[in-house]
Amino acid sequence: MSNIQNITVVGAGLMGHGIAQIFLAAGYQVSLLDPNEDVLSQAPTKIAEIFQLFGLPSDALTRLSTFTDLAQSVANADLVIEAGPEKLAVKRSIFNELAKHTSKDCILATNTSAIPISDIAQGISHPERIVGAHFWNPPHLVRLVEVVQGEQSSLAVIATCIELLNSVGMKSVHVKRDIPGFIGNRLQHAMKREAIALVSAGVCDAETIDDVVKHGFGQRLAVLGPLEQSDLVGLDLTLDIYKTLFPTLDNTSQPPALLEDNVANGRLGMKTGQGFRQWTPQSAEQVKQNLRNFLVEKAKQQLS
Repeated sequence: MSNIQNITVVGAGLMGHGIAQIFLAAGYQVSLLDPNEDVLSQAPTKIAEIFQLFGLPSDALTRLSTFTDLAQSVANADLVIEAGPEKLAVKRSIFNELAKHTSKDCILATNTSAIPISDIAQGISHPERIVGAHFWNPPHLVRLVEVVQGEQSSLAVIATCIELLNSVGMKSVHVKRDIPGFIGNRLQHAMKREAIALVSAGVCDAETIDDVVKHGFGQRLAVLGPLEQSDLVGLDLTLDIYKTLFPTLDNTSQPPALLEDNVANGRLGMKTGQGFRQWTPQSAEQVKQNLRNFLVEKAKQQLS
């Protein structure tokens, strides 16, 4: 195992406090930084609730330190994981400060879900130590982390991150090319593009799309990946299907007009009561609760 002992997480919101809990549970010293004192003050309670959710003792919180000052939070850091807003300018500003206040051997990781790592690392000193560590939401329930290799990322740093993340119970994968969206988001948004295109073309409504995924191929995705499934049915059959299907798939390179129209007219989804589908506070809450219950049950199974 690497010499990493002290970990700083930048950002105490949903992603940040969940990431902090993972490393606290594994025995690490964790510093949690957030300039918003209200958000920061709530983080220990939220972390304690995660321990309680899994029936684990929360005495690990004694290894948690909270900071509003960046320099203080990273003074002894061996690894920093940035979980700030998904805006390039904000992330570059954070990394510029991190570069000033950390040793050149401190690994700097960003939890960006789509921004290329090389864009964030541009002009930062010692870019070989900068990598992507894309945790999924919520990180304490979804165990995948995409470790993204930027144009100048050191392979030794990548290997250290993968080893560390696997050791704390995560499933880490190596993204070898630094492309927008990495792997997971490219896959799920490719599916969303076709889903919106089907609704726009009048093939079906949004509820039907969701039913087909949830009650059809979605049921096997947790145990059978898309390329496994292709090998299972045979690549000859897959090729025959593609010859018919691919010429008709949506391949527009801009956001769908239906999506842009919804946003322009304030139809933003559950938070406004209408998006692709209609929502009441009760129906929206039921979906959120169903998702949470499912993820909690799967996470508990993985821990047992």
